[in-house]
Amino acid sequence: MARFHSPFDIVRFKAAVVHTQYRYVRVVKETDLKSVGLRPRSYPHRYGDGDLLSVKVNSLTSIETEMPYGYYTLPFCKPIDGVQNSRENLGELLMGDRIESSPYRFKSYVNETDVFVCSTGPLSKEEARIMKLRIDQVYQVNHILDNLPAIRYTEKGGFKLRWIGFPVGLNFNNVYYVFNHLRFKVLVNKYGDDHAISQASGATGEGVDVVKSSRTWHNNVTQRIIVGFEVTPCSYRHDIKQMGNLQMYQKFPRGINCDPLSLAMVVKEGEPIVFSYEVSFEDSDIEWLSRTIRRDLTQYEEIDKDAQAEISEEVSGWKLVAGDVFRPPPNADFLCILVGDGVQILGMAFVTVLFAAFGVISPASHGALLTGMLFSYLILGFAAGYVSVKLWRAVSGGERKNWASVSWRASCFFPGVAFLVLVSMNSLLWGSQSTGAIPFYLFVILLLLWFFVSVPLTLVGGYFGLKSSSIEYPVRINHIAREIPPPKYPSWLVVIGAGTLPFGTLFIELYFIMSSLWLGQVYYVFGFLLVVMILLVIVCAEVALVLTYMHLCVEDWRWWWQSFFSSGSVAVYILIYCVNYLVFDLRSLSGPVSATLYLGYSFLMVVAVLLATGSVGFLSSFWFVYFLFSSVKLD
Repeated sequence: MARFHSPFDIVRFKAAVVHTQYRYVRVVKETDLKSVGLRPRSYPHRYGDGDLLSVKVNSLTSIETEMPYGYYTLPFCKPIDGVQNSRENLGELLMGDRIESSPYRFKSYVNETDVFVCSTGPLSKEEARIMKLRIDQVYQVNHILDNLPAIRYTEKGGFKLRWIGFPVGLNFNNVYYVFNHLRFKVLVNKYGDDHAISQASGATGEGVDVVKSSRTWHNNVTQRIIVGFEVTPCSYRHDIKQMGNLQMYQKFPRGINCDPLSLAMVVKEGEPIVFSYEVSFEDSDIEWLSRTIRRDLTQYEEIDKDAQAEISEEVSGWKLVAGDVFRPPPNADFLCILVGDGVQILGMAFVTVLFAAFGVISPASHGALLTGMLFSYLILGFAAGYVSVKLWRAVSGGERKNWASVSWRASCFFPGVAFLVLVSMNSLLWGSQSTGAIPFYLFVILLLLWFFVSVPLTLVGGYFGLKSSSIEYPVRINHIAREIPPPKYPSWLVVIGAGTLPFGTLFIELYFIMSSLWLGQVYYVFGFLLVVMILLVIVCAEVALVLTYMHLCVEDWRWWWQSFFSSGSVAVYILIYCVNYLVFDLRSLSGPVSATLYLGYSFLMVVAVLLATGSVGFLSSFWFVYFLFSSVKLD
C-alpha cells in the first residue's frame, strides 16, 4: 500500500494543472443572486424519504488531450438494466458530453455504507493498457446527481479548493492505482411551502406560475431538495475471498475504511477490480436558489500576501496573471482607435443590411445601397469616438488630457486608408480614360462630408466617452511585469488558424457578394445576409474568448492585441479568397490595370473586415477578462 502526504500533490496533480484541469464551483448566497437579478428557471425536484436517487455519469475528460471518451470505454460497472442514454441538447453534444445512467443509486435521506457494486473480472491486457493510458492522460470521472456535478474538496496552502470530478487513478512510482471506492455526501434542504419558493423566484413568482409539480404531496410528508453533491475517491483493495456471492447493492461483510491518502487498488492485467461506495445525507442551509455553478472559477478564502507567495510556485494559470492582465499593451492608443473604427464599420454594415432586408433601401435602385452605407458611416462616427476614448481612458488609467487627439485619429484612420486606395485606383482609371473614375468634384464633396459631418460627430462621441463613468479594473496592476513562460506553439500561428472558423460562416455567401460586385449580378437576399452577419459576430466573439482564455491559462497576460487579431484574422482568408476568385472566376479581366483595381478594392474591403471583426473579438475578450477577474477574490 502506498501512502503519502496527499495523493493529489504528486506527478500529474502538481499545481501546473490546477487552473485548467477542472471546472470550479462557487456557491453564491441568495442575496448575491438577487443583487444581480438572477432567478431560477426550473422548479426544484422534491424527494421524500426513501425515494430513489439515480446518479448519472458524463464523459471522461482531460485537459491534456481535450478529447472526451465515454464513461464505459473503461471497465467500470454498468447498471443492471443496461446503460441508458440521457436526452442531450445540441450544446451538450457539441461539447462532447455523453450523459448516461450508472449503477450508483441511493435512497433519499438513507445513509448506506460498504455497498458492493460489481467486480470487473480479470482485466484483459487491452483493458489494463487503456486504463493505465487514461490515468497517464489525467482523465477525470464526472458524476451527476439531480443536475449537480460531483464536487471534490482538497486543501492546499491553508485554503480549500473545490473541484468538479475526480481522477480515474494515479501513477505513483510507475505503479498504477485506480479509485474504486467512492464516498458520496448529498446535501439536502427541507423544501418550504409554495410561498417561500414564490419569494425566492421573485416578486412575480415565475417559478410557481410556469411549472407545476407532477406529484401530489401531503402536509405530513417531509420533502427535501438536493443542494449539493460531494465525492471523495479512495483506492481500496477488497478481499476477494470474503466477498462470496455478493450481488449488486448488497453490503460487504467487512467494513471499508475509505482513506483518501492511501493507494491500494493496483491496475494489473489478469486481476479484477471491485467497485463499492458509501453515501451519507446531510442537512444544509443552502437555499435552492443558491445552487449555481460558476464555470472555471475557484473560490478563494482570504489569503494574505505571505500565503499567496508560498503557493505561487504551485498554482499556475489565469489566477497568477491577475496583477498583469490589465497591464496596458504596446501602442494602446492605436488599439483603441482600431476598435473604435471597427465598431463604426460594423454598425454601418448592420444598419445598411437591416434597412435593405426590410426594404427601406432597394438594391434595384442604382447607388442607393452605397449611399446608405456612406451616410450611416458618417453618422456612426459618434460611436467610433465614444468607444475609442472610453477604452483609452481605461487603458491609460483615467487619463483625460489627450482625448481629442484620440478622437481625431479615430476619425482619420480608416477614411485615410480609403482615401489613399481610392486616389491610387482613380489614378489608374484616369490614365485609362475610364468612366469609372471618380470626378474631382465628388472627391471634394466626400472630403467636405467627412470633415464637417464625420469628424465633428467623432469628437462629440469622444467627449461623451470622456464624461462617462470610467472603467475600474477589479484587480491592481503590479509594478513589475510577470515573466511569461515560453509558448509551445508560435502565437501568430494560433491567431491565424483562429480565422478559419469565422471564415467558414460566410465563405459561401461571399461568393454571391463577389459576384454581385464584379460580375454585374444583383444581390437581393439581404435577410439571409443579416443572419450570416449575426452568426459571424457570434463566432468571432467565441473564438476570441477561447483563445484569450487559453493565453491566460498558460500565464500569458498579453491578450489585448491577440484578441483583436484572433477574430480579425478572418480577413486573411477573405484576402486569399479574393485572390482565388480573381484567378479562377475573373479570368476574363483584361490587363494588369483591371487586376490592380480588383486587388485594391479587395484590400479596402479586407481592412474593413479586419477592423469590424477585430473589434468584436477585442470587446468580447475585454468583457470576459473583466468579468472573470471580478468574479473571484484574489487579494
